[in-house]
Amino acid sequence: MHERTTNTEHEHEHEEHDYHGPAVVFTAEHQAHVGVVLRGNFQPIDGRFHWYGRVEPSPELEELTTGGRAEVVLRTPHGDAVATLSDPDPWHRYRVTGLGRPPFPLDAEPAAPESP
Repeated sequence: MHERTTNTEHEHEHEEHDYHGPAVVFTAEHQAHVGVVLRGNFQPIDGRFHWYGRVEPSPELEELTTGGRAEVVLRTPHGDAVATLSDPDPWHRYRVTGLGRPPFPLDAEPAAPESP
């Protein structure tokens, strides 16, 4: 049976994310003001920080991407990062992915790979 959640539980739910808030997605020609939910982690296999998340539905975003994959810059109040938007899901949310320093603060800086 699915239990009903309270506002307090929803607030804790967002604590699982590294960033949940406003952002601007833009290319050289267009920009879209959106909401995003982002998180990330360091991948020791390739030695890079991978970040990813979802961009909330937006008519501006659909115009910017023409409904498909796009290379963009994602800006939050904490910084900018190059990102890739993939095809939208059935709810018109785009998956966003990036490598390197994310556009949100990290609790702890990613560990640098050890030198041989």
